[in-house]
Amino acid sequence: MQVTFLGTGSAMPTGSRMQSGLLLTAGSRSLLIDCGSGVLHRLANTESGYEGVGSILLTHHHLDHVADLLPLLKARWLAGEEHLEVVGPQGTKALVDGLLSVHDYLDGRVDLRIREVTAGHAFEVAGFGIEGHETRHSMDGLAYRVADSADESPVFAFSGDSEATAGLARFADGCRVLAHDCSFPDDVEVSGHPTPTQLGTALADCDVDRLYLTHLYPHTDGRHEEMRQAIAAGGFDGEIRVARDGLRIGLTRS
Repeated sequence: MQVTFLGTGSAMPTGSRMQSGLLLTAGSRSLLIDCGSGVLHRLANTESGYEGVGSILLTHHHLDHVADLLPLLKARWLAGEEHLEVVGPQGTKALVDGLLSVHDYLDGRVDLRIREVTAGHAFEVAGFGIEGHETRHSMDGLAYRVADSADESPVFAFSGDSEATAGLARFADGCRVLAHDCSFPDDVEVSGHPTPTQLGTALADCDVDRLYLTHLYPHTDGRHEEMRQAIAAGGFDGEIRVARDGLRIGLTRS
């Protein structure tokens, strides 16, 4: 499995960071997790392209995670692709139906299939084995852990937008890589997102080889090393890296 960070920014994107989006690939299979503003453009520069992504998995429905959803549908329709699957937490069907009620000329252009999933249940999307976990954010949502197939153990976990919690740390435990929301440095008071020290404390007992920080607001610019040190001081002893748009990593179960 390979993970490509398409968008590592936030609701306040910068020139170098688009809004939230990850691309998972394994052989000919592709899965897009979240589709914020700018992600479609980043996706067009990948080997899969938007033509090769027929399935989207949403963590939650905030605008910076879904803004390019209908633009992706339209791009696939114009490229001659005939289907699109959208999977996400409860409310995903209402979200898509609402978008199509505004942009009704897109309704029926592709075979659109919508599936809602809940925490604690294993399921498959695009051949990947996935399980969800409830997040702690201003909107209900799901974090996910992903295996190359339903028969394998998970190697990658993604927090979506969430405070750092012991439950989410246990959920990610044993994965090779965790990509976690770390939106602000310690001196910004915030709820629904973790600060570096909070993240390090929550992950103190989490067995993850490598942690990637993502969903970065402009407030974090120039402070990445400070944030990494705060996470380590909080108790996390794995490798800590700051994700960037276009970063691609390969994952195997060791």
